[in-house]
Amino acid sequence: MMNLKSISWDLETYSSVDLAKCGVYRYCESKDFEILLAAYSIDGGAVQVTDLACGEKLPQEILDALEDETVEKWSYNSQFERICLSRLLGYPAGDYLAPESWRCSMVWASTLGLPRSLESVGAVLGLEKQKLTEGKDLIRYFCVPCKPTKANGGRTRNRPEHDPEKWERFKAYNLRDVETEMQIQKRLSKFPVPDAIWEEYHLDQEINDRGIGVDMELVRQAIVMDARSRERLTATMQELTELNNPNSVQQMKQWLADHGLETDTLGKKAVAELIKTAPEPLREVLSLRQQLAKSSVKKYTAMENAVCTDSRAHGMFVFYGANRTGRFSGRLIQLQNLYKNTMPDLAQARALVRSGNYEALSMLYEDIPDTLSQLIRTAFVPQDGRKLIVADFSAIEARVLAWLAGEKWVLEVFEKGGDIYCETAARMFHCRVEKHGENAELRQKGKQATLSCGYGGSVGALKAMGALEAGMTEEELQPLVDSWRAANPNIVRFWWDVDRAVKECVKMRIPTETHGLRFDYRSAMLFITLPSGRRLAYVKPRIGENQFGGESVTYMGVGGTKKWERLESYGPKFVENIVQGTARDILCYAMQTLKNCSIVAHVHDEIIIEADRRMSVTAVCEQMGRTPPWAKGLKLRADGYECEFYQKD
Repeated sequence: MMNLKSISWDLETYSSVDLAKCGVYRYCESKDFEILLAAYSIDGGAVQVTDLACGEKLPQEILDALEDETVEKWSYNSQFERICLSRLLGYPAGDYLAPESWRCSMVWASTLGLPRSLESVGAVLGLEKQKLTEGKDLIRYFCVPCKPTKANGGRTRNRPEHDPEKWERFKAYNLRDVETEMQIQKRLSKFPVPDAIWEEYHLDQEINDRGIGVDMELVRQAIVMDARSRERLTATMQELTELNNPNSVQQMKQWLADHGLETDTLGKKAVAELIKTAPEPLREVLSLRQQLAKSSVKKYTAMENAVCTDSRAHGMFVFYGANRTGRFSGRLIQLQNLYKNTMPDLAQARALVRSGNYEALSMLYEDIPDTLSQLIRTAFVPQDGRKLIVADFSAIEARVLAWLAGEKWVLEVFEKGGDIYCETAARMFHCRVEKHGENAELRQKGKQATLSCGYGGSVGALKAMGALEAGMTEEELQPLVDSWRAANPNIVRFWWDVDRAVKECVKMRIPTETHGLRFDYRSAMLFITLPSGRRLAYVKPRIGENQFGGESVTYMGVGGTKKWERLESYGPKFVENIVQGTARDILCYAMQTLKNCSIVAHVHDEIIIEADRRMSVTAVCEQMGRTPPWAKGLKLRADGYECEFYQKD
């Protein structure tokens, strides 16, 4: 066995399963899955390409190295290579190469605020060997099924012999990808990823490998029922409106206008408002339209696409998916934005859908799309006679913000187990506020302000959080913001101390500090060191001018348009990144504490465990609520419950 230390990998593969829709775990389970090309470099040496599609074999020592924990394996988005190579080694479904010796250069780029695609990183870093742009065409030709035509002899797949010249270009493309990845590592070597982050990444990979159980019978029946319900709703709408396509926005707007109701938009909020005052039959038509607009079935279809042969959905979480804060993001089924369930009789509705009893469901629940939407969470289930334990942090961002800002009264409320929304309202309105007692109506205002104003938000933020829908008037919004700021002077001071520290650091290129945070300018990067020791990174920061003519800090990042562009920030916005980044570090600390408890999912500040029947919720919450050693004085609390299917308590 040669004495190798590291291997950099890139694979080109074929499968008839759609990778973007189904994810790599399901993709590799396809009967026709095949690794076509494997490019690798040993210890930074020349890249070699093994043409597996044409019968070449990877050397035995390279295959052995895959299972050797002392050899570091590198790749760009290494989850893909690791899962595909598990298949090559003959691992059974549901079993994968251990992630511990794998490193991912995409994660490395993300920790430095760089884009996540290999092509974009190459361009941003100005590498001399960049990813070849013709790759997309070659992948389309060799890696996915093709349409049978007369010209191609009715074949459904292109192989190397069908275009030998293209195949040679594909091999060059495969080789270049490894060269690009190695150049990225070289370019980023000044800023290595700390071991603690690799440990978090390995835990993330374990959770993705474990997957979460899905009740496929419920999913299949829900899809069937949704189709029946849509058919019925559409037919009723056609009857009422005499339109051939009542789902068409154009036709519906015209029909409403003909019946005396003008509207610019048929968005969810607008329709909800119109329903309140519209006369019959317009109200009924709008209500039917609202039911049809529910995209409940999309989540069920996503489950059907992603679930593997072990009835589990794998690969739901993207480590460092939000690279401004390092938080996780979701993919495939997107657990981060599931519909809330508020129905009291969830189990009954679930049983009716699962047994396919459409008649009983439509008799008992008038809004079937809404019922199916509320049941989405319940499709996630424990397996093998276990139960789910769901635990989440209570008001984590409000706690972290007050702790960093030194807003003592807020910390004392949490310390005593008080209700932060009541106490905030009490300070804002200078009176006693009790949840179900004295001045109870003010609690909602305290809540709105707490959720909207912590990061410099003003009237716009209150509106975005639904203040007007909650019954507040336009006139009272600005006074509400002013009262909240007056009640939280240390948080307001914190925003502007951070603002000053960032500006001074960027202008003078010197390290600055405030509130236990450190700001550094190095190699055209701004780094903010959080209490955990982890750093947030901002690329090419400089002082610019904001829309009001004042000074602001700008930096390069992926903006709302998904493009690499110059973005603007200021004190409260940096504070938002700092607080959310710290909340993320607390979640990761809790996940490490609970890593032997079979975590199957996590959503925002919540952890979902597939637990042995004997495991107690109290013990899980106790472990989860432990304050990390680097957060002295921060009081955490986790609340939890157990269930036979996932739900919001």
